[in-house]
Amino acid sequence: MSEQMAAALEQETRHFLELLDSLDMSGLAAMFTDDAQGVDEISRGWTRGRAALEAYLAQLEGTVTDVRSQLSDFHATTWADIGLVTFVLDQTYNMNGQEQSLFAPTSLLFHRQDGGWKVALIHSVPIPDPT
Repeated sequence: MSEQMAAALEQETRHFLELLDSLDMSGLAAMFTDDAQGVDEISRGWTRGRAALEAYLAQLEGTVTDVRSQLSDFHATTWADIGLVTFVLDQTYNMNGQEQSLFAPTSLLFHRQDGGWKVALIHSVPIPDPT
């Protein structure tokens, strides 16, 4: 994979996280493929399809605030029109007034459509703090 392709996928990933941090739910929804799927620590299960993901994001409005995301250990791979990025997400946010934090190996699967990258899969696996 070219450095240019890896840089484009990293830019798309950072843009996705910026939209999440600013709680731009319509901007996030615009990044999904029609058949996108996702799983995370809040939903605790699979959300399948653009409409379901948009409904999920809508329910977060007003309950989640102050999102701050940082990524590390970024890696990108491509196969034709498919791009896979893996990274570690270090994130804090407030949910219903309580601060939450997570450390989660995360993957985004991108599909190139209409000359741009769209998110087809979000998979985030929070790892609990060792106690």
